[in-house]
Amino acid sequence: MNDDQRWRAVRTRDARFDDQFVYAVRSTGVFCRPSCPSRKPKRDNALFFADAPAARDAGFRPCRRCHPEAAKAPDPATELAQRVIALLVARTDGPPTLAELGVELGLSPHHLQRSFKQATGLSPRQYAEALRHGRLKAEFRNGEPVASALYGAGYGSSSRLYEKADSQLGMTPSSFAKGGRGAQITFAIADCPLGRLLVAATARGVCAVMLGNRDPDLEAELSGDFPAAEILRDDGVLADHVAHILEHLDGATPVPDLPLDVRATAFQWRVWECLRRIPPGQTMTYGEIAAVIGHPRAARAVGRACATNPVSLVVPCHRAVGADGNLTGYRWGVQRKRDLLAREGRR
Repeated sequence: MNDDQRWRAVRTRDARFDDQFVYAVRSTGVFCRPSCPSRKPKRDNALFFADAPAARDAGFRPCRRCHPEAAKAPDPATELAQRVIALLVARTDGPPTLAELGVELGLSPHHLQRSFKQATGLSPRQYAEALRHGRLKAEFRNGEPVASALYGAGYGSSSRLYEKADSQLGMTPSSFAKGGRGAQITFAIADCPLGRLLVAATARGVCAVMLGNRDPDLEAELSGDFPAAEILRDDGVLADHVAHILEHLDGATPVPDLPLDVRATAFQWRVWECLRRIPPGQTMTYGEIAAVIGHPRAARAVGRACATNPVSLVVPCHRAVGADGNLTGYRWGVQRKRDLLAREGRR
């Protein structure tokens, strides 16, 4: 890490770097962890050291608030979340209730729910549903019939599965089990300043926005999840959607407000809405986004929400960066992410 990256970690109080360096303040003679809650110094007053002994050797004394020489205590919320997740993974007959988890861990349901959401951004039930949904998809992809997959994934009855199918699978379970048979998706491909642009939509709204170099690669990626879905190219039907996105890329319009048909958790939607509010050309770290949406410890979950965003540009996940300010991985390539931010910055 260079000093600019260290300063960004200090400014955002990023606890992930607490074991990597300490910073000292010239005006006070004190050195601290990056996550120290004390008031941040001016940039010119901050010095960085590899560890606490190096700061002491330079004449600084340890902070009394963050105790940078003490061994870093494990985060209680993270430890609790790990214990809860282990219980959720072990339960294959359906998600346990909050009361059951509370009895198992010796905690009140309210405290358990609050701590788990603080660490993961999701409630235990939402996390359990995601696990069960993942098991269901795995059963289908292994060729299991609907009834067998249903009970193998932990659904107690077919009605419980079908009532959630539209939001979780995007189609009925039997259609999903057949590789998306019956689903209808229309797509269009056009030139754009970043290569080739693919826009796909169902009757409800846009379900995918992709960037690439070759049309066949984009088409293959679109059909990858549902090889039996009815996927048709019709550049005319989606001409307006494509035009809105191209106008946005050219700087003529803000993020296009298109109808979407995207399946996501409540947490993912909060992340995506925050991304849409970041001004063009500016960025926020995953940790800063997590803090804005009320889950300051969920930086990793924010990163996952960005990585699983299926409608790039419409949801501008290129405006999210790592804690050190670096342009971390982007589904369509880091160079495109850099180009997008540069184009926005010139407006």
